[in-house]
Amino acid sequence: MRKFLPLVALVLSMVIWSVSGIAIKHALAVLPPFTMIIMRFVPSVLLMLCIGLLFRHNPLFGLQRLQLKDLPLFLVAGFCQPFLYYLLETFTYDALNSPTIAETLLSTSPLLSPLFAAVFLRERVTVSNIIGILISTGGVFVLTLVGSKDYSVGNYWGVLLAFAAVSAAVVDSLMMRKVPARYSSLSFIFYAQLVSLLFFIPVWLWQEGVGAVRAIDWTSVEAHTALGCVAYLTVFASVIAFVLFCYALRIVGVTQANAFNNIRPAFTALWMLIFFGEHLPLAKWIGIILIIFGLFVCQKRGKLVKK
Repeated sequence: MRKFLPLVALVLSMVIWSVSGIAIKHALAVLPPFTMIIMRFVPSVLLMLCIGLLFRHNPLFGLQRLQLKDLPLFLVAGFCQPFLYYLLETFTYDALNSPTIAETLLSTSPLLSPLFAAVFLRERVTVSNIIGILISTGGVFVLTLVGSKDYSVGNYWGVLLAFAAVSAAVVDSLMMRKVPARYSSLSFIFYAQLVSLLFFIPVWLWQEGVGAVRAIDWTSVEAHTALGCVAYLTVFASVIAFVLFCYALRIVGVTQANAFNNIRPAFTALWMLIFFGEHLPLAKWIGIILIIFGLFVCQKRGKLVKK
């Protein structure tokens, strides 16, 4: 049973993150982007600090003291994600005409993970990993592109920005794998997000600042909805999902863990169907089936890819 725990953790983290896009969309209807990020990550860091101190000796939720020799790992991790990834993601959506194309490009981390993991971590990549990732990624393209009305790309710099964002996310995964085992999953996420705030706060002050907060009508229903969405992003998306994903990745590896990112659009489509009545055509269901089937193939043990 214990061998399935990392897979359960990965699925749960993807379920949580699959709602994040919906929550972010509602929050951004009221909050400026950097203000929303600050309101999301400052409480999440404080929450992790309290949990880490309360469960100091717990292997998953304890908070260990940061050793100076490990600081570069956390600096790279915090700079890559959330900071760099969120910036590049924002510019990607701005540069590309179609949000559907942007979403598709930003969900291609499983394609880059085997290359990064093999080169930098010497992780073993199997034929099943590659075949499963290709099948699952094909399902993502079917799910997000088939039936879309707007296929125009727009500014082609957006394509490069999308792959830069994906690369930043994969590098963050590498840092999770390289960090010494003495740090709990919560410790890694806490220090990485703390570092990211050191980058986010100056950008927020430069772009929006306190004036953006004062300009919001906090008594409106829309503002209350936005605060609820930020609370979800803080507790579930920024703490629980990240801790679960970090725990699983350090067991199954970068390639297999990132393969589960393909399932997020499938869950999002299901939430849109259940809560918003957005009915899916047959092609979308075929995409969902391909995604799930590809993940099963990816988890199988198979022959190693020859170097």
